[in-house]
Amino acid sequence: MIKYFDFEKEIKNIDTTIDKYLNEDTENIAKIQKLELKKKQLFNKIYSSLEPWQKVQVSRHNERPHTIDYLKLIFEDVIFLHGDKKYADDQAIIGGFAKIDNQSVIFIGNEKGNSMNTRIQHNFGMAKPEGYRKAQRLLLLAEKFNLPVVTFVDTAGAFPGKDAEERGQSESIASSIMLFLKVKTPTLSIIIGEGGSGGAIGIASSDRVLMLEHATYSVISPEGCASILWRSTNFAQDAAKTLKLTSEDCKNFNIIDKIIPEVAGGAHRYPKIQASLIRDSIIENLRDLNKLPIEEIVKIRKDKYLNITSNI
Repeated sequence: MIKYFDFEKEIKNIDTTIDKYLNEDTENIAKIQKLELKKKQLFNKIYSSLEPWQKVQVSRHNERPHTIDYLKLIFEDVIFLHGDKKYADDQAIIGGFAKIDNQSVIFIGNEKGNSMNTRIQHNFGMAKPEGYRKAQRLLLLAEKFNLPVVTFVDTAGAFPGKDAEERGQSESIASSIMLFLKVKTPTLSIIIGEGGSGGAIGIASSDRVLMLEHATYSVISPEGCASILWRSTNFAQDAAKTLKLTSEDCKNFNIIDKIIPEVAGGAHRYPKIQASLIRDSIIENLRDLNKLPIEEIVKIRKDKYLNITSNI
């Protein structure tokens, strides 16, 4: 059962009424159709004017599609690769080979998990150094075989634990960013949920950065910002407004290149439709990038990130 947000009370009431009609013996088709139309109109109204904090909530919805979900809906012939060949296989970042529109690619993505067991298995999408070193290994494979790279970003941030710091968390993220900037193959990133801090940038420093309409991309979580500025997470909603973390904000600051429209009601309600929209965007952008010589792609990429601060 879909979890309703506080701002979806009218939607919940309509769904309750529809369920009641469906369980009755009498014919209520006309009433149900009328309620479905009203629900659609409400979804369009609500989701066209979400506040920043509401977008944070949508981006974190328990049933929002994650990387594995999109892999199943978008790609064919998926082959997973494991490990960084140095320490371990960090399952917070998954990657491997796949095909889309008859084009072979390397995919990399944060995976949060969909149940308690899988969330623990994937460490809630928060990668350790071996996760970023796995990403680097996959980038080098992509360069070797002349394959474009597609990344899916969905993390609250890199894992902040003692063991991760001991193994060089900061260095692994910095090295990952550096390799993304100089790798000689086209790269494309899609922020599908949360894009948090350096943990997100570590796999999002690409030629093209796309973002789902109700995803978020920020240097810190609203709760983390509130605890620093106001000494209390009770001000998380104020922090969400201040951080400028919505897709519209990121596009205005030229931090991302394009917003992928999200289905009214959220990707968690319509994963197949949302996957189709993402698939079309991936194919379109890869075609554009494949038209350019790799030397020009690398130059444009470097100029883009060297000049990005001047646009903020």
